[in-house]
Amino acid sequence: MVSGVNMKTGMSGLVMPEKSTPKQQRLLSYWAGRYIWWKTPAEALQYPERIIAQVMDIGDYDDVQEMLHAFGENVLRHLLRHAEAGMFSPRSWAYWHYRLGLAAPGQVPPLPHRKVS
Repeated sequence: MVSGVNMKTGMSGLVMPEKSTPKQQRLLSYWAGRYIWWKTPAEALQYPERIIAQVMDIGDYDDVQEMLHAFGENVLRHLLRHAEAGMFSPRSWAYWHYRLGLAAPGQVPPLPHRKVS
């Protein structure tokens, strides 16, 4: 449980709410087609955390407001803390750390990066 939100591990290792509401499912379906254009909506829906990350990274104002209302800041904080390399632009990474209270000014952690051995 993360801050009162029951979570489950998604296919990519990130966690999402265990049970999605009909509204959350409707939003994810809409955003899958809008923000994950390189996959079919059905393929994109297998990774709901990736859909939310795309909205966080490149979403328009209305979609971001809807996302905050539907999923809540705790889910977004958890997703940001467990982000994979390439999910966020530097600008979005900094914005969301400040917006969600995860970083003090000038203290944003570095972007995630791939570890190659």
